[in-house]
Amino acid sequence: MGVAVARHSTSFMESAAPLVPAAAWVVFGAGALLGWRFRRSELVLALVILFAAERALFVYAPASGGGAARTVFTALALLVPLDLAALAWLTQRGIGVWVVAALATEPLAVVLFLRPELADVGTALDGGRLGGLGAAWLPLSPPVLLTFALAIAATVGRFLLRRTIIQSSFVWAVAATCLAFAAGGGGPAASLSLAAAGLVLVVSLVETSHRMAYEDELTGLPGRRALDEALGRLGGQYAIAMVDIDHFKRFNDEHGHDVGDQLLRKIGVALEMVGGGGRAYRYGGEEFAVLFPASTVAEALPHLEAVRRAIEHSHFTLRGRIRPATKPKRPVPVSGRRRLAVTVSIGVAGPHGGTATPEGVIRAADETLYRAKGAGRNRTYAAG
Repeated sequence: MGVAVARHSTSFMESAAPLVPAAAWVVFGAGALLGWRFRRSELVLALVILFAAERALFVYAPASGGGAARTVFTALALLVPLDLAALAWLTQRGIGVWVVAALATEPLAVVLFLRPELADVGTALDGGRLGGLGAAWLPLSPPVLLTFALAIAATVGRFLLRRTIIQSSFVWAVAATCLAFAAGGGGPAASLSLAAAGLVLVVSLVETSHRMAYEDELTGLPGRRALDEALGRLGGQYAIAMVDIDHFKRFNDEHGHDVGDQLLRKIGVALEMVGGGGRAYRYGGEEFAVLFPASTVAEALPHLEAVRRAIEHSHFTLRGRIRPATKPKRPVPVSGRRRLAVTVSIGVAGPHGGTATPEGVIRAADETLYRAKGAGRNRTYAAG
């Protein structure tokens, strides 16, 4: 969106023009190396396609060109969005030699468009640009506009089925590619837009990798590594609570690990609602940590007790094996389904005299947690 606005600033484009080609090389080169390092072949191929399109437009289809240059422009405008949409739908396992071979034959398709006997086809695909309000932003022919519309619809559909950062980035990459071709051919505006499309993909890869490292995939809570970093930023006053699901092993043995995962997600959602400035983390197994970075134990206790009572009073309903693909508009009656009582035990501790380390406070909170469990469970105990 920033590039779409910047392209209409004459002063910006004049000053950025010498840097745009280098920026494209950096984005595509660094992005391809990152994609290869993290084994995201769909992103590597998408970046290669965008880079090849940027080079082809710059060399063979400049904005001021006509004839053969216009034919190359039209062929690329039809192929690139469809390639990106196809890669968005392919899984890691679905990208094999045949996909690479199919992409490698596309330059031959562009060459075929240049054959004299297909000149009428190229003219028909490039002719008849739409007029009206959107012509200034998207001065493209109806077939090209239809191709981009189909590609955006396909990538949006894929994102709705699998809501990940990378799937979202494909939607924005297709939109940025559309802006690139709206420039009418190779040049700073097209190169800048294609570099933006590549940058969106690269940023999505970095964000996905960061989330995998710092976020627990099952519960959506920050994970152990995020907690370790948060502990390193603590001041002199804080409180740490350790939360454990009561009888979780027995629950897993009776109902299976899938149902156990559902329960972990439910507890994670409940702990996210903790007040008092607390933040919940998945510590490991059925154990969670709640960090209050600027509170005393006395200040944190009421908020932890409120969460414990909320979990105690919210029953866990075993889901049926046959479930609808989408959430129904009206709740399905739960008659016949088992509703189970779920409780947690909590131990909370803080630094004493400013000498205890965060790791020591966690050990104290853990010991207090086991005191709460030994006293009958479903309790909140404070160290001391």
